[in-house]
Amino acid sequence: MGENVSFDQEWAQLKTTAAARQDAARTRLNRVPDDGGGGGSPSGDLVVSQGDLAGVGDEAFKLYQRLDTDGDHAKQSTTAAGAAMKADFALGPALTTLADHWNNQVNSLLQACAHISNHLDYTKNAHAGDEYHIVTSLSALDLNRAFGEGKQG
Repeated sequence: MGENVSFDQEWAQLKTTAAARQDAARTRLNRVPDDGGGGGSPSGDLVVSQGDLAGVGDEAFKLYQRLDTDGDHAKQSTTAAGAAMKADFALGPALTTLADHWNNQVNSLLQACAHISNHLDYTKNAHAGDEYHIVTSLSALDLNRAFGEGKQG
């Protein structure tokens, strides 16, 4: 019938095959396809209006304000319950730990909302400044061109 193979031999063969597959997959993942990959256009196609940025920033700020207020409700009541049950129940310290974790999560979300809001405000202002610079530069070019054409004629 078939060849009898020991477990150790079969296991060694399986490990060798798996390692070869891993190496092949790693090689594929660590290189860009020859066609350039990505599929995007060379000039890019991302378009975002100032209104879009302002809207996201405003929503992040509103979420920050609401979470800053409402995020403490659960912490206060859970901490109070944990303190009340600490002496008589094992649940007391668990509730206190839960309140600490809740507070850490709320603070992480608050930081993320603040970061989004602040970053989008900065981005909006920076791009508005860039836009102003570009418009004034183009206006100056148009004026130079107009005066240059007037001298030639």
